[in-house]
Amino acid sequence: MVMNPPSLTTSTPGTVATPNWTGRTWAMLITLCIVLFLDGLDVSMIGVALPSIGTELDLSTSTLQWLVSGYVLGYGGLLLLGGRTADLVGRRRVFLIALGVFAVASLAGGLVSSGPLLILTRFVKGLAAAFTAPTGLSIITTTFAEGPARNRALSIYTVFGAGGYSSGLLFGGLMTGIGWRWTFLLPVPIAVAALGAAWRLLPHDRPAEGGGHDLVGAALAASPMLLLVYTVVSAPSVGWSSARTLASFVLVVALFIAFVAVERRVRHPLVRLGILRKSTLLRASLAIVAIAGSYFSWQFIVTLFLQDTLGWSPLHLALALLPVGVMVAGSAVFSDRLVDRFGPGRIIAVTLSVMAVGYLAFLRIDTAPSYPTMLLPAVLLIGIGWVGFPAVNILATSGIDDEEQGLAAGVLQTAMQVGAAIVLAVTSALIASTPETSASPQAVLDGFRPGLVFAAAVSIVGAVVATGGLALSRSTAEVVEAPTRLEPHEDAA
Repeated sequence: MVMNPPSLTTSTPGTVATPNWTGRTWAMLITLCIVLFLDGLDVSMIGVALPSIGTELDLSTSTLQWLVSGYVLGYGGLLLLGGRTADLVGRRRVFLIALGVFAVASLAGGLVSSGPLLILTRFVKGLAAAFTAPTGLSIITTTFAEGPARNRALSIYTVFGAGGYSSGLLFGGLMTGIGWRWTFLLPVPIAVAALGAAWRLLPHDRPAEGGGHDLVGAALAASPMLLLVYTVVSAPSVGWSSARTLASFVLVVALFIAFVAVERRVRHPLVRLGILRKSTLLRASLAIVAIAGSYFSWQFIVTLFLQDTLGWSPLHLALALLPVGVMVAGSAVFSDRLVDRFGPGRIIAVTLSVMAVGYLAFLRIDTAPSYPTMLLPAVLLIGIGWVGFPAVNILATSGIDDEEQGLAAGVLQTAMQVGAAIVLAVTSALIASTPETSASPQAVLDGFRPGLVFAAAVSIVGAVVATGGLALSRSTAEVVEAPTRLEPHEDAA
């Protein structure tokens, strides 16, 4: 299939028009892809190194948890602010500063030997990623015209992001074999090289005219998101019904109400609340929660069971899940063509449905699983869910004005991070609530099954919502087109 070149778009503040696929365009796109790959890689790679870090630095399990949760806290808590800041301040400026901070924090993480400092570096890296991820997406959507050109660019971009998530175990296993510090140091030279390339390749833009500085809105946007993520990731250890957890949720609601009140009254709001009523963005956000939430929960359980209970090595585990990463990488060749032919809604509904079947197939696992007949079929089916990942991003950004592309990207990725954190927290709570009868592999597996069932249920619900949204879109389209078919003379008039 021959792709249409990006068409020249109307220049608006922060928007760059690109007439065709040039060498410079490709280089810019690949640079943005590499940075997103690092963001995804950093989320999943650290998990394999946790046992080694805990042993060397003498850290408790609760402290080790925050090496993962600290990143999620900064990333998920500030994505909305990061995307909108890029729209208002300038995408090139925000991207370069955030990428530089990411590189410095990665280097610091590989050098420190203190648990609290290590957690701090992880939070700072998550914070930086909260600005690079939505900014990179908005640079693409404002560079390429909506349609085949943007679909192609977004497909390649989001495949890199999904590839980072899905290949984190492999890289984590390889780096931990050398030394756990390399899981922190590996991104440093890559981020520095990407920073140099971005400095040369990213188009110059300027802040949005008349955007104002909604400082109160900025504070109120970040505060409830940070508190929500913190409450969700800490609830399994302190208790979901504890006074602290309940008070935190009440405060989150109060802060969100205050945020909405401020944004409705200021002249230049940080977040135009109307964008949250965009049906395509809403459906894409629900789909991305189903994909990421179910997969991270499944991966969490698989890692614990195969590595800690059955004694698989980190590299053995990484190779077992490698087909997911291979499928994601291979989908870059054809995912945009699928979207152009069938539309993002159909792709999301089909891939999520297949993913749900994969989770159900995995429920057959026993204490001596056969990889070719039991694990591999489930892994392949689950991997198909990630093939639909680019379609989610295409659906979320379609029909959004250029000056709000960063905001839309922030909403989508906030849904992914916060939603996945909530699903994972519920999964952990289900596992923890299962009474421990013994330490045998079968007893451990029985304790994990409620979490596996929940992950499958999340994926099934996502598939149902995607299918229902597809049917709703069809009926809406028929209603809109009906007057044109019945009364064509009105157009002529």
